[in-house]
Parts: sequence; C-alpha cells; structure tokens
Amino acid sequence: MTNATADKVYNVLFLCTGNSCRSIMAEAIMNRIGRGRFKAYSAGSMPTGTVNPHALDLLQSLHHDTSGMRSKSWEEFTRDQNPDAPELDFVFTVCDNAAGEVCPIWPGQPMTAHWGMPDPALAHGSQAEIAIAFADTYRMLNNRISLFMNLPMASLDRLALQKRLEDIGKPQDAPAPTAE
Repeated sequence: MTNATADKVYNVLFLCTGNSCRSIMAEAIMNRIGRGRFKAYSAGSMPTGTVNPHALDLLQSLHHDTSGMRSKSWEEFTRDQNPDAPELDFVFTVCDNAAGEVCPIWPGQPMTAHWGMPDPALAHGSQAEIAIAFADTYRMLNNRISLFMNLPMASLDRLALQKRLEDIGKPQDAPAPTAE
C-alpha cells in the first residue's frame, strides 16, 4: 500500500452469508463516510434475495441512500462470473459463517480481515428490542469502518496494514491475553 496515491479510490467488499443485514449496513456506511476515497459493495455466499426490512428502516431513518440496496451473490464480484467485476482492495467478512467459508478468488489481490459481529436478524422480543439490536450492529460497523478509514494507508506496508485490519475486527471488550 505504500505506493498509494492521494486520489486512489479503494474498492471494499463486505461479505456475510445472507447479504441481508450486516454487510448491507456496512456498504451503506462506507459509501457515505468514505465518499471519494472508498467505494463499498456487499455480497453473500448464500444471499437471501431480500434486504432485511429492519436494516432498511434503520438506514433510511439515518438518511442513507438505500435505492440500490439488494441482496446479491458474491459471484457478482468474481471475474469468472462477471468480467466487469471491480478490482478489490479490501474484503471484510462481517459474520462468522462467511469467515469460515472458502471464498472465491477476487480480482486484484485484496487484503482481507474478519470483523464478525452478532446477527441482528436473530434478535427476538419487542420491536424496540429488535431496533436496539440493529442500532448496536450499525454502531459497531460505523466504529470499525471509521477506524479503518482513518488508517494512514500510504504510510503502512502491507504487513502492518494487515495487522491493523485484524485488530479493528477484534472485540473491544475482549480481555487481554494472560501468560500461563
């Protein structure tokens, strides 16, 4: 990444199994706050075919453009299936299932990291409790994406950048490792 230019737009793909909640929210967040520096996409290994209505409601209430949001397969981002697929700079999994799957070969040589978090679509309870689960996921994604966007891309070598990407995905409340 040391050869990056100031006007480079980085292509980022967010992956989740169903591409209905977390990856969709990440795409919306990145495209808003990263405008001009980052172009985000989202996809799933087994897309549901629909965007979760709670995710859409939350994004719309926060004034995100949701007009082009759709649940899609990660095959759209492989050159085997789509010769016009964008060359990817970064690929982030945001659910544990997608992190454990064998991913396709992406165009370019993207850096990858796992930023797993709970699935708000599994939340039960009142509408308010479900809304809180979606808001919490949005907040966590927004925090991680903000940290990522503020990395000094041009001054980090590939190994240092990879370490920082992995660190961003670690739970913030995880206890520090102890010596045995």
